[in-house]
Amino acid sequence: MDEILKLETITQYNSMRGVETLHPLVSVVDMSKATPNQSLRIHFGFYCVFLKEVNCGDLKYGCNYYDYQEGTLVFVAPGQIVGVNSKEVVRPKGWALLFHPDLIRGTSLGHNIKDYSFFSYEVYEALHLSEKERQIVIDCLNKIDYELKQSIDKHSKTLIANNIELLLNYCMRFYDRQFITRNNVNKDILVKFENLLDNYFQSEIPQTVGLPTVKYFADQLHLSPNYFGDLIKKETGKSAQEHLQLRLMDLAKERMFDTSKTVSEIAYELGFKHPQHFSRMFKNETGYTPVEYRSLN
Repeated sequence: MDEILKLETITQYNSMRGVETLHPLVSVVDMSKATPNQSLRIHFGFYCVFLKEVNCGDLKYGCNYYDYQEGTLVFVAPGQIVGVNSKEVVRPKGWALLFHPDLIRGTSLGHNIKDYSFFSYEVYEALHLSEKERQIVIDCLNKIDYELKQSIDKHSKTLIANNIELLLNYCMRFYDRQFITRNNVNKDILVKFENLLDNYFQSEIPQTVGLPTVKYFADQLHLSPNYFGDLIKKETGKSAQEHLQLRLMDLAKERMFDTSKTVSEIAYELGFKHPQHFSRMFKNETGYTPVEYRSLN
């Protein structure tokens, strides 16, 4: 599993799986008809959506292993490394949608692809589908596959890209449902986030690490930054970054009443490297400079 196979084109993946390439920039693969999985790690140069319907080995994402679940969707973005470690050769059952960034350039999907944050989720944050949702996903894949089997014409790219975008929009809806059904788990994460935030500013971490970041707290909670950010947004209506900034300014205003400390000392305590940066942010948030706010109160 140490060796990494680099796949830059759809054709390379199809050749490895022993399936025909119908379009150089996009492919829908019926995994039950593909060459069985081997223990290898793959660096993908394109987008992948894997619908897994049987357990086919432990998935290695980065340095960690996760069990494939039946009826789950896993999303992979260009540049990510994913591998499967199986003690025996297992013929997978499910589907794979592969599409190259070149396919979606100049399309609505190309413009919006950054909005599908689940491409940066960790594998353990995969989308678990109900049977009805699974059928919708397969229907979208069948429509893309249908277009791939037609003669390429001036409508092909638009229709294929639109159907991929439709699939991803459904996935956004399904993830919203998953966030709701995991409400109790999410609330536990919110409580832990608030506690971590309190501990952050009650310690000397800001002086060594700097201003609090979404990535820092996502790492502490063992979540990917995008998943953590989406969870906070869906639970509270505010982004994780907005939460951090609000807490930062609340603390800043509170500490302004401690006249034994200069504005610069307060700025450094909160994690600012430059007092000028603190003063600009403070004025943007309150309408007053730190000195003006202190004198008014």
